[in-house]
Amino acid sequence: MLIHGFHAVAARLKRGAEGITELYVAVGRDDPRLRDLIRVAERLGIRPSQVDMARLERLAPGRRHQGVVMFAEGSAPVVDLDELLDSVDKPLLLLLDGVTDPRNLGACLRVADGAGAHAVVAPKDHSCPLTEVAIQTSSGAAESIPYVLVTNLARTIEELQERGVWVIGTADEATSTLYEEPIPESVAWVLGAEGKGLRRLVRERCDALVKIPMAGQVSSLNVSVAAGVVLYETVRQTRLQRPQPAG
Repeated sequence: MLIHGFHAVAARLKRGAEGITELYVAVGRDDPRLRDLIRVAERLGIRPSQVDMARLERLAPGRRHQGVVMFAEGSAPVVDLDELLDSVDKPLLLLLDGVTDPRNLGACLRVADGAGAHAVVAPKDHSCPLTEVAIQTSSGAAESIPYVLVTNLARTIEELQERGVWVIGTADEATSTLYEEPIPESVAWVLGAEGKGLRRLVRERCDALVKIPMAGQVSSLNVSVAAGVVLYETVRQTRLQRPQPAG
């Protein structure tokens, strides 16, 4: 697997040296960011090869590699959803229904990681696999937040509900907005692909449906932007420490 760019390479190094076969850095480049990355690699026993930019372009053609290219075996670790939920007190999850674009997946992983979500969940048959493009777009988040593929998303929603997780879907036809719906601390957000939205069975399994208010001319948001809106509203309502009045 080709991994390139500072964020993605640094995130992969955090998992350790296992599976990393080659690390190439731009010769002549000498800045703190690169020196730190080389120090981390060398502590893991990885000796970076310094090559010219032409070689890096051949290794990662058309990629925005920032002078850093890595080759590694395998992919992000596989995580069992039940085991993950057993280890979490108040889960915050992002469920994706029918999101097949790798850049959208990567962006969703990035925003979910930033908001402190515990996992991104998607169905095996109606989703994008964790491709090189998705990993790169995630800017390292693919290495830190679990991406869990399940056999049946509607059934997974039912299993989450049995564990006390409130499941909220986003839908244009919803009567209440994101800001009118009380958000519990244990919550799973379900977002569909642009245009298609949530599939019928998935929509029917949700405990509640909300819409994101749209004040302009466009009718919907990109799925990763929508994910950011709902996840950070959840953080604002349930995770942030409320200021206490003086006295």
